[in-house]
Amino acid sequence: MEQLVSVIAKALVDHPDDVRVEVVEKDHLIVYELSVHPDDVGKVIGKQGRIAKALRTVVTSAAVKMDKRVTVDIMS
Repeated sequence: MEQLVSVIAKALVDHPDDVRVEVVEKDHLIVYELSVHPDDVGKVIGKQGRIAKALRTVVTSAAVKMDKRVTVDIMS
């Protein structure tokens, strides 16, 4: 799942070498913290958050088999 977030984010940004994904696990929640270059934050979020919402939807759909809640946080 971490690799899925990384691949999608690297396809969106101008500085793919600066993409970092960290996994934070809590009780029944896995948080993928996505860090990108400051110039690329807007590209990952998208207009009115559409790209960020789509990214979260893809990750949530892929995590159905894991029986845990998954979310993606975009760090600046």
